[in-house]
Amino acid sequence: MSDAIEAVSQRLDNFFSSQYRKAGETGPEGADFVRATAGSVQGGKRLRARFCLTGWRAVAEVAGRGSTPDDAAVAAAASLEVFHAAALVHDDLIDNSDTRRGHPAAHRALEAHHRGRGWAGDAAAFGRSAAILGGDLLVAWSDDLLEEGLLRARPEDAAVARAEYGRMRRGVTIGQFLDIAEESAFVTADDDRHAERALRVASLKSARYSVEQPLRIGAALAGASDAQLDALGAFGHPIGMAFQLRDDVLGVFGDAEVTGKPSGDDLREGKRTVLIAYTREGLAPADRPRFDALIGDPTLHADQIAALQRTIVETGALERVEDLISTYTAEADRALTTAHLGEAAVAELEELARAATARAA
Repeated sequence: MSDAIEAVSQRLDNFFSSQYRKAGETGPEGADFVRATAGSVQGGKRLRARFCLTGWRAVAEVAGRGSTPDDAAVAAAASLEVFHAAALVHDDLIDNSDTRRGHPAAHRALEAHHRGRGWAGDAAAFGRSAAILGGDLLVAWSDDLLEEGLLRARPEDAAVARAEYGRMRRGVTIGQFLDIAEESAFVTADDDRHAERALRVASLKSARYSVEQPLRIGAALAGASDAQLDALGAFGHPIGMAFQLRDDVLGVFGDAEVTGKPSGDDLREGKRTVLIAYTREGLAPADRPRFDALIGDPTLHADQIAALQRTIVETGALERVEDLISTYTAEADRALTTAHLGEAAVAELEELARAATARAA
């Protein structure tokens, strides 16, 4: 897998080198913008690329196509990483997050660029506007990379992969909207439906986009049958759900030195996750308004964060989420027991699942 991920990194380097050359025609401001936008793709776990390439291998190995991903699969995996970077740029802007992976978020970096050049006007407003455009440019680049790869795939396989990619893009966009809508809409929903609504967001915003559809895209490019696609989907969705639930736990309890984001950041941002829904279920109805008033307060200090963390633990919410992660993981394991997929790739999928659901960052 390390060689395949290196191939993805090389593909990204070559693509961005081409973009830098073209950007020279737009003047120094345009070139700086292109470089700053491309920098958003640096770092990260390359999770979506890994699932895409392993999905390809799972089918290719039993079809006699070997275990080294072809150019179409590498290009698709690279496009997924660029699309993920676009989602993060927009997500940080929506959440007003200052950091990403231990560095300034894109809009903060572009704000600093404005100040550093001594330009006129509101630097913060410039940073926000430029980040919106940067995210849009990343989406365009992800399309470019995907289409380059699909030109090298069989037309029937390319059609399936393109449809999966489109479904992923639409789903994550709607999921992101539902995520921000829930921060306001939760007051109109019955208390016993909050967890269900949070799981709906997790499915659209993360599970399908992070694991299920990267697997299906890679498998499609290897010529997967409907049964193989269904098996990988039945594995990918619960692992994606467990991945997002782990992310929710880290958003509240994660170590800032490891995650690259301040501890308790999801509490300040007002994320209405399953963890929060379960906490509310464990509180007396009279105590819920005070809890709700704290969730989403950007001025929460360390003592208040610690108090909220204790409440989440004492209500049993953290334990319930950990149990749900285990349930999803077990569901995913069962999905691959009778699937006609490559044994080595299945072992790799199981390892990726463990890394995605038991991680500390």
